[in-house]
Amino acid sequence: MRYVISDIHGCYREYMALLEKLQLSENDHLYILGDAVDKGPAPIRVMKDLIHRKNITYLLGNHDFLFCYFLGKNGLDLTTKNLAECDPENIREFQVWLEDGGITTAKQYMRLAPKEREEICTFLENADFYHIIKDTGKTYVLVHAGIAGFKEEIPLKEYHPLELIATRTDYEKRYYEDPDTFVITGHTPTPCIRKDQLPEGYMGNGHIAIDCGCVYGGKLAAYCIETGEIIYVEGHR
Repeated sequence: MRYVISDIHGCYREYMALLEKLQLSENDHLYILGDAVDKGPAPIRVMKDLIHRKNITYLLGNHDFLFCYFLGKNGLDLTTKNLAECDPENIREFQVWLEDGGITTAKQYMRLAPKEREEICTFLENADFYHIIKDTGKTYVLVHAGIAGFKEEIPLKEYHPLELIATRTDYEKRYYEDPDTFVITGHTPTPCIRKDQLPEGYMGNGHIAIDCGCVYGGKLAAYCIETGEIIYVEGHR
């Protein structure tokens, strides 16, 4: 089976409970739509589990991007610098990220051995920004947040990464004309999408939204490609 999960946000307990509920085996495959880090209590513990699984495709989310930008070896790498010597604008942006849930990630990351830091950075910096699954006549377009300025004739590879990880999907609008093409996203908690404000998956207009706000006390969800079922575990604030 193939399962799509998004926005774990450091909710390690719920993440492990969901994998147990799925009875995940090595023959199954996980597609993670980004934002495993920040906000929740154990982001680095989640990352340490993800990087050692072989049956995973990880897509970058906006929080992952900021983590790489500020702490990654190919970013500013503020772990090795005297902050007083850094560009003040970068420091202001760094502070905004910390206040938006990055503080727990940064603290836990700084406690890691250099080799463990490098493994996490390499994993995230090698992540893709989108993925396409074709299954029994259906096409699933996987992105973290959406497709900003969407035009069906523009290939996904031509969009700027930020247009895929830092936008808000218009769930009232069908993107692809083909009724068997679906866009699966996280990023926007489904209580903000659904009229009933329930922390459950949203399906409509060719969209499948699966960020059910686990870190805010909602649910962590996994969408099964083969069955179309969404499996949940309850979140704990």
